[in-house]
Amino acid sequence: MRQSAPETLEATLYRGASRYEAERRHVFARAWLLAAHESQFTAPGSYVAVSVAGYPLIVVRGEDGVLRGFHNVCRHRAGPLADDGEGKCAGALVCRYHGWKYALDGRLANARDFGPAEGFDPREYALYPVRCESWRGFVFVNMDRDAPPLSGATGVLDERLRDWPIETYQFTRRSTHEIRCNWKTYVENYLEGYHVPNVHPALDAAIDAAHYKVEIQAPAMFYSAPARGGSPVSGVWGWLWPCLGINVYTNGVMMERMWPIDHAHTRLDYLYFFPKDLPESEIARAMAASEVTTVEDVAITEAVQRNLDAGIYGKGRLSPKHETGIAWFQSEIQRAVGD
Repeated sequence: MRQSAPETLEATLYRGASRYEAERRHVFARAWLLAAHESQFTAPGSYVAVSVAGYPLIVVRGEDGVLRGFHNVCRHRAGPLADDGEGKCAGALVCRYHGWKYALDGRLANARDFGPAEGFDPREYALYPVRCESWRGFVFVNMDRDAPPLSGATGVLDERLRDWPIETYQFTRRSTHEIRCNWKTYVENYLEGYHVPNVHPALDAAIDAAHYKVEIQAPAMFYSAPARGGSPVSGVWGWLWPCLGINVYTNGVMMERMWPIDHAHTRLDYLYFFPKDLPESEIARAMAASEVTTVEDVAITEAVQRNLDAGIYGKGRLSPKHETGIAWFQSEIQRAVGD
């Protein structure tokens, strides 16, 4: 029976600030996003600050040992509590603008030099909280206070990764690339192997791309392809809605965050996690292999975005054999935004 070839999204949905603003609020503000790893929070006051889709966020370990997430925004005049990255504070988060001080559970502890003020109750000016939950050592946040628990998103990952000791790994390295394309352009490139023979010569020499498979287990996808010669490829290669690549090796994990900077730029963060005693040579080899493919993906997605921006292309068709993952992703985008 002949399969249908669904249409792609309109090219206009890959450019423009108004569409991006809708995706910020309806996709990223409501999804579970990988923010950090538990190994980065060594003691009370340890924090990790990140920015995704224009939302500044911070996760901090409290005096009680609990990890909590907040918007990295002071309630006084929107100053930052910390720069993006890792750090440790001495018992409180202090705004870098005017010095308002917050306890590690988010309560306003001191509004510096305010004194008594009519109509001002410090109890009403705690930090804005976000949901914060862990999965096998990986720390996720969600800005939607009513979102279903993280386990609803990661349950399918547990099925695939039950035999991999990923919770024993620790955060080791980060590699970051800024890409001149809409975030969806890069995600869709990740979701299919149709382009492998044309774009990735080294990868195509290693795997049989003709037997590349995409398996959808919403909200995740999994990919597989036999090595040349028919032997299976070790590890697990997957993706989690809306923008997280999951690459599990025999001796480590690389999490791939595809986070928008604005409607025209994407930040790709490669987060590497390895056993504590893994030799440096093994770490370098895993990172080098990732970087080769990335250079090729960046070049092609920037070229595709240039053509999407040109105003010539309107809609295309998706391969029913190779691009079922993109079809699912695009339908989820439309559902989330309300198209």
